Amino acid sequence: MGLLRSAAEPYGAAPVKAVRDDDRASRLRRGLRLEYATIAYNSLEGLIAVTSGLFAGSIALTGFGIDSAIEVASGMALLWRLHSDASPARRERAEWRSLRIVGLCFIALTMYVAVDAISSLACSEAPRESLPGIVLAAASLIIMPLLARAKRRVAAAIGSAALSADAMQTQLCAWLSAILLGGLLLNAAFRWWWADPVAALIMVPIIAREGVQALRGRTCCCAHRG
Repeated sequence: MGLLRSAAEPYGAAPVKAVRDDDRASRLRRGLRLEYATIAYNSLEGLIAVTSGLFAGSIALTGFGIDSAIEVASGMALLWRLHSDASPARRERAEWRSLRIVGLCFIALTMYVAVDAISSLACSEAPRESLPGIVLAAASLIIMPLLARAKRRVAAAIGSAALSADAMQTQLCAWLSAILLGGLLLNAAFRWWWADPVAALIMVPIIAREGVQALRGRTCCCAHRG
């Protein structure tokens, strides 16, 4: 029996490692598919949001479109990260740099939204109704949480801090969608012109907090601890 056990152990160990390697490769492929889907959707989302926002004079909608561009930049960084998974050195470098890039973009977006929203309130600029903006915000409110949840699962499976941060950013996009939708609906239903810039100002502390945390690397550290 001892001989049988000792002979079986070497043969039992190799398949386990092979299964784990295959599972990680499968998770990486799923992560890549999620990032490609995020980039494709956010590219379309950004184009529609910025166009509709400029046409309707909606600061919140335009800011939402710029946030979509940040999501695309983050997705591109994550593609680099996932393609660099085989090399630990390249993996860590990609995670750190992607967090810094996203953090800087968030700070820039914070300044843009805050200045334009305050200017709009001061000048009493009333945005026109934007049905495409309302439909877009509603669609993003459904799609973004699904993408964020799927990314979190893959991030936990492969131990990726960068993907975890990207999932948090995608979840943030869902929150911004809810705020945007509320502002657009209030303006369309009750002619509350101030609802749009106020909705934009509500975005500011949320965006700024994520930007500062990304610049400090706290999001990355939290993901590693998790």
